Amino acid sequence: MAASVQADNQPYDDINITPMLDLAYVLLVVFMILTTASVQGVRVKSPETQAVSNLAKPQTRAITITADGAMYLDAYPVTIEQLKTSLGQYRAANPNLPVVLKGDAAVQYEKVQQVLSVLKQLDIAEVGLVTRRSGA
Repeated sequence: MAASVQADNQPYDDINITPMLDLAYVLLVVFMILTTASVQGVRVKSPETQAVSNLAKPQTRAITITADGAMYLDAYPVTIEQLKTSLGQYRAANPNLPVVLKGDAAVQYEKVQQVLSVLKQLDIAEVGLVTRRSGA
């Protein structure tokens, strides 16, 4: 009996890390969910149309113009000069670069015309205009 008392008073050689690993996995999952949820585009109210088309293509670049006239390339704010430079680089990598133009219904047409002019200068022919179906 004296031997068992002595064994109980021995210091531990190892630490149980299972609860710490459980916590690490939970934190990893929470981080992944929050990171995915925080990636969002720029919201605009698209004009309505009757036609429906499928513009989903790989490597498609999205240009967004908000109601206040701010321009975004793939959710990053840009000026017209930065837009021309960036699209020129993308076009150099992909000669058939598809571009989607998404403008707010209240945006001034001059901003849309500036973007279309840049696309014409860069000889980008695959351009899609994003609209909403009426009644949706």
